[in-house]
Amino acid sequence: MIRVGLVDDQAMVRVGLRMILEAENDIEIVGEAADGADAQALVRDHTPDVVLMDIRMPGMDGLAATEQVIAAHPDARVVILTTFDDDEYVYEALRVGASGFLLKSADGDTLVNAVRVVAGGEALLAPEVTRRVIERFAVPAATPATVPPSSPEPQGAYVPPPEAIGDLSEREVEVLQLIARGMSNQEIAKELWVSPTTVKTHVSHILTKLGVRDRVQAVVEAYESGIVIPKG
Repeated sequence: MIRVGLVDDQAMVRVGLRMILEAENDIEIVGEAADGADAQALVRDHTPDVVLMDIRMPGMDGLAATEQVIAAHPDARVVILTTFDDDEYVYEALRVGASGFLLKSADGDTLVNAVRVVAGGEALLAPEVTRRVIERFAVPAATPATVPPSSPEPQGAYVPPPEAIGDLSEREVEVLQLIARGMSNQEIAKELWVSPTTVKTHVSHILTKLGVRDRVQAVVEAYESGIVIPKG
């Protein structure tokens, strides 16, 4: 069973979410909270696999609550719910550690799929949306290094100095740069002439070395550390 916590200041919204999700055989609601402060107690007491978190609530909002929940419970996976389709909210949600972002106008099937995707360890945003958002708002922390004319690195990326990439190997940096372009594992495998299994292994190593939980968080880290730079 996928254990879900609901955080929204509107009781009717929580009722609607509960009705949709509890109609599924593999999902159960383990707790509810009406504000960001109570969300922390919900996660502490019930350890849900996925938390659906409203972004705008009185007192502590969803972004602040997400940041605090993840700081206290690093394995928590949060999906931000909002009525606002705004890139800035998307980026801030990703920056503080959310695993996804969903509009409240989404239909029931989309909601159920979102819970299953995030519970399965994946990020919810489409790669192209993630890249667009991060390129717009991320500020690189490093100065681009010079890339030789023959370099195969993708446009808009560069090979950073060792201190910017930690323990990432040259191949892992290359894979991360392709992830930041919005490419799937299958597409990366084709680009690099390797098997999808090899790419999956590289991605796993990247997440471990960067200390992040999913590929969206890895892309955020790539831009903010200077491993990849926003285009022009």
